[in-house]
Amino acid sequence: MTPVPEAWIAANQAYLAAEFARLKALLSDEPPEATLAEVERCRAGLAVPSSIDTLAQAFALSSFERDLLLLVAGVEMDEEIARLCARRHDAAEKDWASFGLALDSLPDAHWSALTPVRALRRWHLLEVEETARLTAARLRIDERVLQYLAGINYLDPRLRPLLRAMQRPEHLASSQAKTAEGLATRLAEDPSAAKTILLWGEDRSGCRDIAGKVCERLGLGLHRLAATEIPEAGHERALLATLWERDAVLLGSALLVEQETETLSAHQVAFLEGIEGLVFLSAKTEGEAAELKGGQVQRQRVDKPEPSEQQALWQATLGAAGARLNGSLEGVSAQFRLSAEQIRRTAAEIGPSLQVAAEPDRSFWTACRQRQSARLGHLAQPIESRATWDDIVLPEAERRALGEMAVHLRQRLKVYEDWGFGAKSRRGLGITALFAGESGTGKTLAAEILGNELGLDLFRIDLSAVISKYIGETEKNLSKIFEGAEDSGAILLFDEADALFGKRGEVKDSHDRYANIEVSYLLQRMEAYRGLAILTTNLKSSLDRAFLRRLRFVVNFPFPERGEREAIWRRVFPEQTPTEDLDFIKLSRLAMAGGNIRNIALSAAFQAAEEGTAVGMHHLVVAAHNEAAKREQSLTDAETKGWTSSRRAE
Repeated sequence: MTPVPEAWIAANQAYLAAEFARLKALLSDEPPEATLAEVERCRAGLAVPSSIDTLAQAFALSSFERDLLLLVAGVEMDEEIARLCARRHDAAEKDWASFGLALDSLPDAHWSALTPVRALRRWHLLEVEETARLTAARLRIDERVLQYLAGINYLDPRLRPLLRAMQRPEHLASSQAKTAEGLATRLAEDPSAAKTILLWGEDRSGCRDIAGKVCERLGLGLHRLAATEIPEAGHERALLATLWERDAVLLGSALLVEQETETLSAHQVAFLEGIEGLVFLSAKTEGEAAELKGGQVQRQRVDKPEPSEQQALWQATLGAAGARLNGSLEGVSAQFRLSAEQIRRTAAEIGPSLQVAAEPDRSFWTACRQRQSARLGHLAQPIESRATWDDIVLPEAERRALGEMAVHLRQRLKVYEDWGFGAKSRRGLGITALFAGESGTGKTLAAEILGNELGLDLFRIDLSAVISKYIGETEKNLSKIFEGAEDSGAILLFDEADALFGKRGEVKDSHDRYANIEVSYLLQRMEAYRGLAILTTNLKSSLDRAFLRRLRFVVNFPFPERGEREAIWRRVFPEQTPTEDLDFIKLSRLAMAGGNIRNIALSAAFQAAEEGTAVGMHHLVVAAHNEAAKREQSLTDAETKGWTSSRRAE
């Protein structure tokens, strides 16, 4: 409820008292002229029109309907009017107004005043008791209207469980502010330009912001209604529409209906098409409002702010706290897709703590990451990223390629936005990569290192679980994954890409054709994805070269040479692990990849822990044979020769 100046309330009540005095004269069969001067004097003392005059103009009341409404209100607010009504009825218990009394007492009377289509009953300003004939029935004023006449303006109690008043937005993204200004200008020039304004897109809170800004520009309030709250029953829906339309006039407000389901139901469409006044409809897709008549709907897409806009919003909302951040504003804006509302709320929550944080940049990044954690459901497995560059052994060229990927992620905002590459072409801006190599060569470990260094969530997606035999289902599964990860910019690791990315063969039937469509769809979503999307394969040779050309990075993870295996053995045991006389040179003869080496070291550690001793070569030889058995292989004598006889300590 908007605060009302006390001076206006006092002047409005004085005006009502003058009008009641005029009605008393009419009920007493006295000339009303003596009271008219006071009425005019009180009207002149109002800087803003009185509530009764505003209501009469808004609902086009005739002079008789206006007086009738005042008469029924006067019975509730002035005891003398109630006594005069009882005298006119010639019955002390009938101290209320009836239509017959009004027809007999008030000037310019007309029978149509209480027909259901006229304003008094159409807008539920007055109610007629149905226990008697129309002229003798008691008339009651709706309590909401009575309070409004007294100068108290609030949302009808019957609407409060369904509607919520929206606050005026602050710090909008510049593109959304421009959109709101354009809509407001068109509506101000031609209020009938659109019956409903459809705001659709991924930024649902942005839809609220735009609707709120349009209303602010037009001098209106805004109330929000969930589409699911629209009643199915026709009479309930009609009452909701009437009460809202009445309150929209009394409060000076527009309505924002938020749609959450894929399509509007028939009763929701009926409500939206039948309601009067300015209505905004917020939906995720344009198709959700396809049932509405096209000529009545103006459509506007709403996307989340661009990184440069997010950075400006952070600077505006954090204020002095933002001055302590050294570069992380740019990084957060490039990495996370936040709405203006999310930025406002997050800044309010963490701004004070940034003022005193020992590492404000780290605290800021962590807070944003926690608020934007990806939600990918059962199709993806989160991986906790703790690995560092010291944990991986790779040739120098491959290490440089991984480092370059991290650079691309960190510097996206500068290159795409500040340096103009994003404006030149939006195609291919996603950071896509292929990690190729045998199992255990470090593909997943490399993804963990990137996630840890960049402070990003990492998810493994098993493509074999995503692919569906039903046409179109694979694309739906992939869409859910990318949509769930989009806002946080999580690293997506698509494991076993061979399941989908085989060589493109001759199209012999519809299934072959749809398989190629699935591949193209995945590559398209990867290229458009703001974060890093990685494909892994054990068989690079099985991939179509046409697909490889669409990937920005291709990193080979070779089977480790003997020197690299020695380095892996030297790093595989944590510092806390007790070891005894390990010969890393002999261990390096074992022709196994890093993943297998880790399994052997872990298994040996469990054996040693059970025995209460340090990890020794005799534990490792047993664990190595067990690991080989899992692969249905056996170890050669050359690989394990001298493991248990060596007493060499490193």
